[in-house]
Amino acid sequence: MKLLHIDSSSLAGNSVSRQLTERIVAQWRATHPATVVEYLDLAVDAPNHLSLNSVGFGKPDASDLTEAQRRENTVSDRLVSQFLAADVVVIGAPMYNFSIPSQLKAWIDRVAQAGRTFTYTEQGPKGLAGGKTVIVASTRGGVYSTNPALAGLDHQEAYLKTVFGFLGITDIQFVRAEGIAMGDAAKTQAITAADAVIRTLGAPAANESEAALAA
Repeated sequence: MKLLHIDSSSLAGNSVSRQLTERIVAQWRATHPATVVEYLDLAVDAPNHLSLNSVGFGKPDASDLTEAQRRENTVSDRLVSQFLAADVVVIGAPMYNFSIPSQLKAWIDRVAQAGRTFTYTEQGPKGLAGGKTVIVASTRGGVYSTNPALAGLDHQEAYLKTVFGFLGITDIQFVRAEGIAMGDAAKTQAITAADAVIRTLGAPAANESEAALAA
């Protein structure tokens, strides 16, 4: 089994999402000892945002590409191949201004490739990256999941559910710690709740436990 561990927070050792992804990976390896882990730190090594040099994903005839376009194609191919090879993907996704970090969005833009991770058919789009488990460590400064007044501002978890679902992935789990900017007590409570979810990962009833706690 291959696990791709992705962090995207810019806060280094102060990041709660990084703490949670580390614990998630440790828990997964405890229940699946043969797991091989590959690590990607998007705050350190993020792909460039899409440009005219990087939109020609996997173009078979590279003879008319510039050197810059060939370099960007190589990056895109490496990232999508790494993603497709993983059985489990653990992603640290803090909420930045109601959405995800731009470096995580840049990675998603590289792996969302027509013909590799999705395709268009006469019946509409079809995901090609199914069969994976995606576990997202979702961190938020405020509380959005239980506050109707703020729920509409959540373009973080909602976006990730949509884009990975579009790629054909149905097993998408969230380990959520929210309210972490609302004082020390709230932060401790949020991390404790997240740790309770993490301890269920890999167990037979993990999905049901996570769903109850993160709904």
